[in-house]
Amino acid sequence: MSKIWIVMIAVGLLTFVTRLSFVLLLERWQPPEIIRRGLRYVPVAVLTAIFIPEMLVSDGALVLSPLNPRMIAGIAAILVAWKTKSALWTIAIGMIVFLLVNMVV
Repeated sequence: MSKIWIVMIAVGLLTFVTRLSFVLLLERWQPPEIIRRGLRYVPVAVLTAIFIPEMLVSDGALVLSPLNPRMIAGIAAILVAWKTKSALWTIAIGMIVFLLVNMVV
C-alpha cells in the first residue's frame, strides 16, 4: 500500500473520530441556551469571512472599483440569494454576471 493511501485513511479516520466525538458529547451534554443561540450564527459568519475577501481583495489590496467583476457578481448573487433563497439560482446568476462583466471589462 502506498504512503498516500495510508495518509488518506489516517486523515479520514481522524476526521470521523473528531466528528463522532461531538455527536457523542452532545448526546450526553446539552449546551446552555445562550450558546445554542450563538451557534446559529456560525455558518453565516464563516461564509461571510470566506466570500467578502474574495469579492473585495485582489493581490493583497482592497479593490472597491465599480469595475471589479467579483464585487459586481457578488452583489448580484447576494441580491438573488436574498430574494429567491435558492442556492442554485444564487450560484448561477453570480457566475453569469461574473462572466459577462469579465467579457465587458
